[in-house]
Amino acid sequence: MQVKPMGTRVLLKEIETEETTRSGIVLPSNAKEKPYMAEVIEVGPGEIKDGEEIKMQVKKGDKVLYSKYSGTEVKLDGQKYLIVKQDDILAIIE
Repeated sequence: MQVKPMGTRVLLKEIETEETTRSGIVLPSNAKEKPYMAEVIEVGPGEIKDGEEIKMQVKKGDKVLYSKYSGTEVKLDGQKYLIVKQDDILAIIE
């Protein structure tokens, strides 16, 4: 199934990370706080608001940090995704 976000929305897939404690215990991703880091899967076309064109600043494949309480979680083909507005993306990780 292909999803194409509308306007300035972005489809993200959270990056799963495992963390090891100092004593060597591996914590699975569901046992700790969400990382708020994701990979951009798809981007919308942008939009025109109040006569000004809003261009997309992220592209497919970018790794980004996003706001804690942003977006809508969706489940597609057994995978969890997040749809957020471009304004909720805080930074691109290089």
